[in-house]
Amino acid sequence: MEWKIVHIAETDSTNHWLREYGGDEDQVVVTDYQTAGRGQGFNSWESERGKNLLFSILYHPHQILANQQFSISRAISLAIADALGEQIGDVSIKWPNDIYWRNGKIGGILIENRLSGQIIKESIIGVGINVNQQHFHSDAPNPVSLWQIHGYVTDREGLLHTILNKFSEYVNQEVKERYVAKLYRRKGFHPYCDKEGAFMAELKDVEDDGHLLLGDESGKKRRYAFKEVSFIL
Repeated sequence: MEWKIVHIAETDSTNHWLREYGGDEDQVVVTDYQTAGRGQGFNSWESERGKNLLFSILYHPHQILANQQFSISRAISLAIADALGEQIGDVSIKWPNDIYWRNGKIGGILIENRLSGQIIKESIIGVGINVNQQHFHSDAPNPVSLWQIHGYVTDREGLLHTILNKFSEYVNQEVKERYVAKLYRRKGFHPYCDKEGAFMAELKDVEDDGHLLLGDESGKKRRYAFKEVSFIL
């Protein structure tokens, strides 16, 4: 898949830029700085100017049904995890699509899909990866960057192309098993919290529609949509 790549110095958010100017072709917008970058929900994303990899992909799927949209999340999450894993190892995907190095968050993804009937018309995939930032000043609990891990400057453009190449490959493949195998806290019992309180559980699966399946210590199976359960870190 060939990508048209647009570089801009600054924008409020790359997702918003693509919504305004994206058009009908697959493309990528990359920026050095976002004035209103955000993560899931109302979370902001701290990023020092010119230090990190901030981009969004405008992707027009071929006949992906609305109830299959999580396949896009799997593909981009795995592409980023594999690209980073080639450099630092110990990279995992914290369900549904945060990118972790050990217990630190190194990347995040925000996906916005537009539907046409039961088909996904277009997908805007926003990505933020902590690359060359040496210090973090926000109250985010666990950010980490490539520089903090291996101690040298990483070529952001080279990393971008590696991710895009892997995404182009994975989005046309069935990668569920690889995605599940890459999940954070894949093995053993770990603490979680839902509306009823904290509990210990092990990760069983992630369904094709994105629901997380856990099994608690009593053997009870628990099924969650995004935001219905949180990881206790």
